[in-house]
Amino acid sequence: MKKTSIRFTSFPKTEPPPSFAEDVTGVFRRHESEVGTAHLKKGLTSNDVLAVIRDDLVALGFQVETGKQKAGKIQRPVFFGENGQPTLNYEIDAYHAAWRCGLEVEAGRAWMGNAIYRDLVQGLVMVQVDVLVLAVPNSYKYQSAGRAASSADYDNAVTVAETLFGHSRVKLPYGLLVVGY
Repeated sequence: MKKTSIRFTSFPKTEPPPSFAEDVTGVFRRHESEVGTAHLKKGLTSNDVLAVIRDDLVALGFQVETGKQKAGKIQRPVFFGENGQPTLNYEIDAYHAAWRCGLEVEAGRAWMGNAIYRDLVQGLVMVQVDVLVLAVPNSYKYQSAGRAASSADYDNAVTVAETLFGHSRVKLPYGLLVVGY
């Protein structure tokens, strides 16, 4: 197998990864030269990463966000009201109905902008999301006071997930697949 920096961790750790974990991770591996943060001087935005992997996700059966306008967004219901109409929806980057899998791609604000926390909470309440895939940079590179700096976003996200899934006070209603790209 070719050496790759693309990796994943599945939660809860007491269960095997979802059957599609390698399929989803394989999408990132096929595009590692374009999106992999281990070798890029500066990572892409989350929208740019999603644009690179979009066709492969669609080939797997995902509905994928096509733009920032409302028509291009993927909506997952949170609440239903009269006549079964959704009264609150959250946006998600991609959704696979058969796998009941939501996918979020984060970039620069994954850790430092707290986007992973928003994604974890929204995953709690979105209807028919049994697995959340959270794709984050292995390393987010940025400038701080004129110096090159980096944040270990994947490692940080895995630590948060280990805490949540390992704590006796928390019971998350979905499985989580953290993908580092």
